[in-house]
Amino acid sequence: MTKIDGQRRPDTFRELVEFYLIDYQTPLGKGIDVSIIFLNLLVCAIFVLDTYEISEATRSFLWRLEVAVVGLFVLEYLARLYAAPDRRRQISGIYSVIDLVAILPTLFQAVLPLFGLTLNIAFVKTIRVFKVLRIFRFLRFIAAPHLFFGSISLELVKLVRLVTTILILFFIGSGIFFHVESPANPGVTNFGDAFYFTVVALTTVGFGDVTPSTDAGRLVTILMILSGIILIPWEASKIVKEWVLITRKTSTLCPLCGLEEHEVDASYCRRCGHRLYHQQISEAGEEGEF
Repeated sequence: MTKIDGQRRPDTFRELVEFYLIDYQTPLGKGIDVSIIFLNLLVCAIFVLDTYEISEATRSFLWRLEVAVVGLFVLEYLARLYAAPDRRRQISGIYSVIDLVAILPTLFQAVLPLFGLTLNIAFVKTIRVFKVLRIFRFLRFIAAPHLFFGSISLELVKLVRLVTTILILFFIGSGIFFHVESPANPGVTNFGDAFYFTVVALTTVGFGDVTPSTDAGRLVTILMILSGIILIPWEASKIVKEWVLITRKTSTLCPLCGLEEHEVDASYCRRCGHRLYHQQISEAGEEGEF
């Protein structure tokens, strides 16, 4: 093992690749994380722009840009697979599956025609629906209690997860709703219309100016509402629970085992059972008053 930036680093190239793909402290590790997040945002933006009325030249440029970005994602996927200590486990891991689902739609559209295979309209529409799942790649960056810029508190991580869960739910619901409703619904002509309906539906406002006109649209709406009812309160409850625990804890240090953050009214350490001095002092003060 050698030292880089004052920290221990692996010697082999494979270990070095693995380290920088999960590192968030060194400049290179931060740069990789920032780049991946930016590329994720870029492909999501391309997906949204492709739903609007734009010129063929612009659409062609966006397609070439999408292929280039997905090509980088393929390299990232292969790098993670190459560097993984257990490659079988890496392939079957949830984040690897998400990465694969994110790159396959564009690969199919770009590679299959090169082999003389013709893509029918139904297959292309199905592929475009799966492209909306790319936003799931952001889950990788909120899985641990840190982001690319360094460590953050667990409370903030849970708040970020709540916001990310809401955005993912809105984005996926809007994308799927657009693809099932836009061919038959004059009120849904682009991603913005679908996003507007998703927000109105999930917040139960229900203006009624945009409504699903197909059975598939109604099914998507039901699934969106059910998902919102389940996922958003679940994530929000974690934050409320954490805030309650924080207000009930004090930074009293146990003199025997060194454990901090005990209950405000705790008389003894919850780990070793030693009496806490803050309680003794408080009792002594109360006795002195009488």
